[in-house]
Amino acid sequence: MPESLEDLVELLDLEKIDVDLFRGRQPQTSMQRVFGGQVLGQALAAAGRTVDAERLVHSLHGYFLRAGDTSVPIVYRAEPTRDGGSFSSRRVVASQNGKPIFYMSASFQRPEPGLDHQDPMPDDVVPPEEAPRLATVLEARSGRPAADWDREWASLDVRLAGVTGRQFWIRAAGKLPDDPALHACVLAYASDLTLLGASLLPHGIVIGDRRIQPASLDHALWFHRPFRADEWLLYDQSSPSASGARGFATGRLYTATGQLIASVAQEGLIRPVGLDLDEPRDQ
Repeated sequence: MPESLEDLVELLDLEKIDVDLFRGRQPQTSMQRVFGGQVLGQALAAAGRTVDAERLVHSLHGYFLRAGDTSVPIVYRAEPTRDGGSFSSRRVVASQNGKPIFYMSASFQRPEPGLDHQDPMPDDVVPPEEAPRLATVLEARSGRPAADWDREWASLDVRLAGVTGRQFWIRAAGKLPDDPALHACVLAYASDLTLLGASLLPHGIVIGDRRIQPASLDHALWFHRPFRADEWLLYDQSSPSASGARGFATGRLYTATGQLIASVAQEGLIRPVGLDLDEPRDQ
């Protein structure tokens, strides 16, 4: 994982190697596979490089096909599928060693006025200044030292906002440039960090439990309103269902002032390995 916010920004600054073809570097990491949020962020960066700057991403849908190799750069091919009067569509294929590891479709829109409404922000959350760091919480729950979690998430500031474990405050760990495209890529990266864990909470299990094999399978993200990824965002999560060794979770992201800026949906693998499914667990 990136060792700092500066490292994350560099990670999202892809090398152009040909027309609509980009190379993404890998961070120093002890992980055995590439973090899904990294591929999401880099794929969105590749798509955005082929679109007029005035058009901002409003949705993306991605499928994780293979586990990425952390020792090999990832090549991203962005296909300019359509440029209309207001919308642009792109398809991105991420590959390693000649094989696709990720597909993504993304849509961009020229800003325009329209009807406006939103669901209200939850009001039963701890303010970010009073919320405990997630690394400290996970140390108590998983036994893995907080320093290990801090190293993995050094580019982000993540705090537990509710006692249920379904709400988090999240922001970039520092100041970002005033570039909406970069803020969207950072949010895409961060949106994959805690969401799958929501599908484990009803079973009294945390994402770091070695009895579970977790992996992102697909990921969808809708951007509703302007935001800054370096300001506090409330990530409100829920899991309507888990079955067939898969967990489904949804999330909504709000600014600290209550504006709904994005919605997320994800299904992931939560395969039991060494877990007794008949064993009673805390709910």
